[in-house]
Amino acid sequence: MTAPADQPIPFYTKAEDLYANLGSSFDHQSRWNNLAKEFEKRFGRKPAYIARAPGRVNLIGEHIDYALFGVLPAAVERDILIACAPRSDGENHAPGTVSAQNLFGAKYVPQTFAPAWKVPEKEPSEKEVHAEGWHLDINTKELRWESYVKAGYYGVLNHYFKSNTSDGTSSTPVPVDMLVTGSVPAGSGLSSSAAMVVASTLTFLAINGKLEDANPINKGELVKMAMENEKRVGVNSGGMDQAASVMSTPSSALYISFFPTLAASPVPIPAGCSFVCANSLVVADKALSAKRGYNLRVVETLVGARILANKVGVEVGEKEKITFREVAGRLAGESVNVGDKEGLEVERLVEVLERLVNEVEALKPKREKGSVDEHELGVTLEEMIELSGLDKDLFNEVYLSWVDVEATHFQLYKRAKHVYTEALRVFRFRQACLAGGSSSGESTIEQLGQLMNESQESCAELFECSCPELNLLTKLAREAGAVGSRLTGAGWGGCTVSLVREDQVENFIAKIRDTYPPYKGLEGDKLNEVIFATRPTTGACVFKFVD
Repeated sequence: MTAPADQPIPFYTKAEDLYANLGSSFDHQSRWNNLAKEFEKRFGRKPAYIARAPGRVNLIGEHIDYALFGVLPAAVERDILIACAPRSDGENHAPGTVSAQNLFGAKYVPQTFAPAWKVPEKEPSEKEVHAEGWHLDINTKELRWESYVKAGYYGVLNHYFKSNTSDGTSSTPVPVDMLVTGSVPAGSGLSSSAAMVVASTLTFLAINGKLEDANPINKGELVKMAMENEKRVGVNSGGMDQAASVMSTPSSALYISFFPTLAASPVPIPAGCSFVCANSLVVADKALSAKRGYNLRVVETLVGARILANKVGVEVGEKEKITFREVAGRLAGESVNVGDKEGLEVERLVEVLERLVNEVEALKPKREKGSVDEHELGVTLEEMIELSGLDKDLFNEVYLSWVDVEATHFQLYKRAKHVYTEALRVFRFRQACLAGGSSSGESTIEQLGQLMNESQESCAELFECSCPELNLLTKLAREAGAVGSRLTGAGWGGCTVSLVREDQVENFIAKIRDTYPPYKGLEGDKLNEVIFATRPTTGACVFKFVD
């Protein structure tokens, strides 16, 4: 069986083949038809292609990807669609000019832009000889919707149009008109930004004929390109979002591992299961949550890994930022060479993780009874530096010089406990699904729900990335009949995901509408924007219009 990364991008020319793979809980055909008609209305001709990239929901495995442990996302039926066609040769425009419009025009203003070829001021050095030549303005401090379109364009320009000459001997990018629409809620933790970059990348590949040449890009190559493209907007992604959007298959989640290399494999979801995504309607303050939230958690997990490695006798380089996954691997005697695609066998890794869940108790600080901080599980910066075994200057260089964090106590024990128990939950979730396949019974569904509930408790109590609204929403979800419910995405706001039996979805959504205060009074499209059911669906694809 061909690995997901090596498979070609699905390319459709028949509508019935396309819609058969997109799921049934969303009116896909109407959206695609409406987009095509609106494109023709605005640009005076039919689109040549429509590129699609879905959002994703992480079923389990939160905040462990940057510790290099595997995660289990699934593509959702909500997606980004981009209709496009080459612009007329008779029009006056620069090579590669893009006229980008959005169906939500009141919120997203139409944009026209063209890539510029950067001529070096001096002869490039040997290191600079392969530096990119194309330039597009992207303001990473004030992200606009077209920034994600430009980000998708960059990879195509610099991969396929590496030189630009005035004598006509070098090909230039095709000028394009494009119309965008999306059903993935922005800022909800369902990766609308990754879907936008993937869809944009596919659009420029399609319009320039790169999906129909003799050696078209495969899914793995598209993931890598989309990851690099998203860095243009200041997002340093580990690859989960892009891999889920590109590599997913119908009725399956995607197990994505990051060590020793990025890899993905399908995990069948039991029949009769639906996943309901519910937006808490809390949007985290990214500037504040980064310093006290995401960035702080990254530092805590990295420092915790070094200190734990010291305590269990694992060797760490002086300036090395070892991860919790690497601690487990070295403790097990794992030998990873350049080019290796597989690390420890799952059974051996699980065995080591179960040991480390107990070993992390050593990260609890020793406190005197009766002291003010007797029950404080965190450590001060000074205590953390001492535990690391590094001097202050070297510690700052390795762990703090590249990131801005804010804390009085660093919760090394709590973060380590979450990472290792969450990694185990991912393996158990995956194994339960694989053991029964899509025909898994009620006991399997109950097991999956329990693992999701344990994950939410760990996110709330140990990783502290939940918030009162997410805690309330998951509680109400269980009371409304969800088998399991947890936050999904980074947390501190955004969405929950609940495992609900398919025949109970309608009643479940009605109960959440009636009990979650921000949903009171919502009906129809407004309700459907904040809470919706989905089955795992297929990944990114392109539809070509043929006469």
